[in-house]
Amino acid sequence: MASVLGTSTAILASRSLVSPSLKPAFPSISINPGQGYGRKLYGGIGIQGRKGRPQFHIAVTNVATEINSVEQAQKLAAKESQRPVFPFAAIVGQDEMKLCLLLNVIDPKIGGVMIMGDRGTGKSTTVRSLVDLLPEIRVVFGDPYNSDPEDPESMGIEVREKVVNGEELTITMTKINMVDLPLGATEDRVCGTIDIEKALTEGVKAFEPGLLAKANRGILYVDEVNLLDDHLVDVLLDSAASGWNTVEREGISISHPARFILIGSGNPEEGELRPQLLDRFGMHAQVGTVRDAELRVKIVEERARFDKNPKEFRDSYKAEQEKLQQQIASARSSLSSVQIDQDLKVKISKVCAELNVDGLRGDIVTNRAAKALAALKGRDKVIAEDVATVIPNCLRHRLRKDPLESIDSGLLVIEKFYEVFG
Repeated sequence: MASVLGTSTAILASRSLVSPSLKPAFPSISINPGQGYGRKLYGGIGIQGRKGRPQFHIAVTNVATEINSVEQAQKLAAKESQRPVFPFAAIVGQDEMKLCLLLNVIDPKIGGVMIMGDRGTGKSTTVRSLVDLLPEIRVVFGDPYNSDPEDPESMGIEVREKVVNGEELTITMTKINMVDLPLGATEDRVCGTIDIEKALTEGVKAFEPGLLAKANRGILYVDEVNLLDDHLVDVLLDSAASGWNTVEREGISISHPARFILIGSGNPEEGELRPQLLDRFGMHAQVGTVRDAELRVKIVEERARFDKNPKEFRDSYKAEQEKLQQQIASARSSLSSVQIDQDLKVKISKVCAELNVDGLRGDIVTNRAAKALAALKGRDKVIAEDVATVIPNCLRHRLRKDPLESIDSGLLVIEKFYEVFG
């Protein structure tokens, strides 16, 4: 065994056989192990083992021609194996929460949604049902940070270096990620840490990306966010503010993009959020228990149908889901062309100023949300009705000055809106 390993090492180290400049010529190598021992193989070089039998059978494939078929197979397999999700179109009521979620999918720069409401009102179910509606985005193939091939601010450092060096990037389409952040997660798991496997097997310091890397250009969902540990809240605040995650530990210093839509849900009975984190959420949705008896019966029946046969239930809403997907895709593509008059901008800022909202985040978010709503409705211009719809969700959680004061229901914002807008 020692002789074979030595031979393998010698072959890998030999410049005459494997030059670094030749490695890209073999984009994909599938290896089928034989009966003996061996480590690595490049470019069809076989290692002879005991009794002269080859230890590996090499098949060199072309990534450029096969990448699409492989991706399609992987997507299909993942879709079949994943847990069935309650369809977004089947959720009854809770229009405010659903609208806030859709607007953030259309324009991720709105900054996320904080959903607060009673127990058992479908907060988690609604957020997780958003997975089916998420559109596809262009990413660099094989990059752990979902780097955007066209936006340097959303590129990992390695991808950026390739662009600077003029290397060609392999682009693929993938659905926007939704990452769950469990309450019991450790800081290492969230931020990333040293790759122990590589350290032990190869003796090198390597970075193992965490949940923030996976959530880049996607959605980071925190259920019961008001129970999240303070040290994790600090991590989220830092990443949400800068759009980057920096890890300094065990001799490793690395930064990577971490731009995500932050969605949180919680029950106000279990405590309020820190004001700094609450302000990071672009919109705030309040969810109440449905009081109408007939509506409650319908919700119970729909849930029973889903539990009995999830696939059949999802198929019954397939047409509505596809229609909603097309509406979101159309709104995302037309968002950049939506205009908002200077007069409306001034009135929005006047409402924020007279409500004594700290900072300018309220003004920015209200403008963005109004434009996203106009795009969702298929218009290229924002009207006052759009502003009236979104402004309570954008400002109600920014009015509180006393930490012991409860979040306004939005009535104060609406009153001021009609006073300013006439």
